[in-house]
Amino acid sequence: MRPRARLIYNPTSGNEGMRRYVADILDVMEQAGYEASAFQTTPKPFSAKKEASRATKDGFDLIVGAGGDGTINEVVNGIAPHRHRPKLAIIPAGTTNDYARALRIPREDPVAAAKLILKGQTLRMDIGQANDHYFMNIAAGGLLTELTYQVPSEFKSIFGYFAYVVKGAEMLPAVQSVPMHLEFDDGVYDGPASMFLLAMTNSVGGFEQIVPDSSMGDGKFSLIVVKTGNFADFLVLIGKVLNGGRHTDDSNVIYTKTSKLVAKRTDGQEMKINLDGEFGGNAPMTFKNLKQHMEIFANVDEIPKKNLDPDVVTEDYVEEVEHISHQDINGDGKIAKGE
Repeated sequence: MRPRARLIYNPTSGNEGMRRYVADILDVMEQAGYEASAFQTTPKPFSAKKEASRATKDGFDLIVGAGGDGTINEVVNGIAPHRHRPKLAIIPAGTTNDYARALRIPREDPVAAAKLILKGQTLRMDIGQANDHYFMNIAAGGLLTELTYQVPSEFKSIFGYFAYVVKGAEMLPAVQSVPMHLEFDDGVYDGPASMFLLAMTNSVGGFEQIVPDSSMGDGKFSLIVVKTGNFADFLVLIGKVLNGGRHTDDSNVIYTKTSKLVAKRTDGQEMKINLDGEFGGNAPMTFKNLKQHMEIFANVDEIPKKNLDPDVVTEDYVEEVEHISHQDINGDGKIAKGE
């Protein structure tokens, strides 16, 4: 009996262009030896998650998730709770696609992304669990990350406050630290923080310098805690990120590896948690790293290389940071935009 594969695709992703690729994607799945079928998500809540769960329980061998990070996160949430889990292939069709970037999956050509199945390379990837929810790349909390919910969707990313740098950082001066209690493998932090970030790959908002030593599938989160809420201090940290990831040694940052995290505010106020770029509930929350929990198709041959076009993106951000901070961030002797 041929193995079975189910394509779960979001028809509104990629400027509603995903529909026209469905037949070609199914053909690739058939070429790979699968009996292929497709499911189009609906506007009903958790449509992709429910179908992924149903296909998993029905014994499908492969699930192909096609859509933005939100759709892929739903598919992961449908698969992850089960004891026997199918392989996962990802076809990115959103605006950020951090996870696809980390796995070097083509992000502009859905059919090319599907053809990675023919290549046959997979990785056993960690999956994060946050209370009863699952995430594939990042979790974050704090007032700094809460600003991301107000970022226009075309600029939304998991490390979304960079969007405010690009747009003039008009809201960053309002950021302040809040009292947090954070328990992780190497200790406990009780004190002020503007955000914490848990990452499982080195692609966060399109940057690999934020978690420069990330190792996929090692059972550990990269934990970053930004203790300062001061605008000037934060601009300095951005500059250090853009200059080779030197923020990890800054006194305003805790940077460590951990397999778990317990996070809450200690002043009784709620703290919104961001999971893979979307609202994931309020703290207190316990995060666990499920080591090598899912087998995912990846362009393994390409993963050791640098992220696609990182220098172009970095130059844009450096220019904006210099313009806002009136500082020479990159050391070229001048400040961007004639300041």
